[in-house]
Amino acid sequence: MKRFISLMTPQWVKNIYHLSSAVVANVYFGFPAKKLRVIGITGTNGKTTTTQMIGAILREADKKTAVASTIDFWMGEEQRVNNSKFTTTSAWLLQKFLREAVSKGCEYAVIETSSHALDQSRVWGIPYEIAVMTNVTREHLDYHHTMEEYRKAKRKLFLGSTYAVINADMEAPEYFAEAVVKHENVRFYSTKNKDAALYGASIRLNFSHTEFMVGQEEYTLHIPGFFNIENALAAISVARILEIDADVTKRALKQMAGIPGRMECLESKEGVDIIIDYAVTPDAFEKLYASVRPLKIPGTKIIHVFGACGDRDRGKRPILGTIASEYADIVILTNEDPYFEDGEQIITEIEAGISRKRGNQYIRIYDRREAIAKAIELAEQGDIILVTGKGAETSMAIGDKRIPWSERQVIEEELAKKE
Repeated sequence: MKRFISLMTPQWVKNIYHLSSAVVANVYFGFPAKKLRVIGITGTNGKTTTTQMIGAILREADKKTAVASTIDFWMGEEQRVNNSKFTTTSAWLLQKFLREAVSKGCEYAVIETSSHALDQSRVWGIPYEIAVMTNVTREHLDYHHTMEEYRKAKRKLFLGSTYAVINADMEAPEYFAEAVVKHENVRFYSTKNKDAALYGASIRLNFSHTEFMVGQEEYTLHIPGFFNIENALAAISVARILEIDADVTKRALKQMAGIPGRMECLESKEGVDIIIDYAVTPDAFEKLYASVRPLKIPGTKIIHVFGACGDRDRGKRPILGTIASEYADIVILTNEDPYFEDGEQIITEIEAGISRKRGNQYIRIYDRREAIAKAIELAEQGDIILVTGKGAETSMAIGDKRIPWSERQVIEEELAKKE
């Protein structure tokens, strides 16, 4: 009944409800965000990692900070897992979180902010001092319908913000920069344009760490992936606006051991590298392969296990299939949060984009555990297994049920069976 009511209620009615909730929550909790320096991060990909990086830098600078992200919540040094499956929580829970941050003496709040939260005014009453844009590529068109509407929702983060940090390498970055009152307060970062305020150069990638230069400063990340250099550049830009010492920033980024479900690396005793990543969009797939393929040893295989989320943009499904079959040697399609859709039909829609021109192998296994087990069975020394879509999520959504699930735990259990 609850789902039926939700489907029958127009989005504009829901948005009135969300705005009203935000107003009531702000009044009830005393507009807590006004007592904090708020940094908001939005974008299609990279939001969570960038949010975590900024939080780590602020903590290393001895700034008591509250962080709200897709995977967890931080209150100073205290960490709690986010089990909601929402990037940005409800207005009531968010304001309650910010009120707790104020009561515990936090100076900063770093909030991962989704396009849904912006469109629905769930973040009404939060004065963002710094707005960060990682990128905008195809996603959530089931909700926004067009890329224009999707970009318009993201742009709301920059309206009224004092500073903006924007990826200069994305499409139409000026569209977001123009929303900021003072254009001189916009900071662009880039790995391609040397004229950007922050330019990442001399990039060196491998599985264990990444090194790059910003001016005369050398940075090291223990988080693989070229796209994580872009995320780091966004975080460094924020640190510079806040006048945090470069040595503090470098130390904080270097100390980050990794982010659960974001280019999270495991290695089997047989010498197989396994990467768990949340990649769910065509752009995220492209960036994942751009980072992994240069590390592939000649004569070895890339095996990719993935599916697609139900009740989401169906148009991207065959595109995901096309990208994976272009770069992977073995593609294993499987189940992934079908919600109220037929999981087998979702796989069929991904399958429509599969290309076998390179003579690659394609396997269809509905049970996700069995699919992961098959990938481990097929892998040999030096091979790379990619398991994408779930990341660090703690459950799988089937209908209105939430089935406990841990990608890492399942992989470790299946590896143990081979010992």
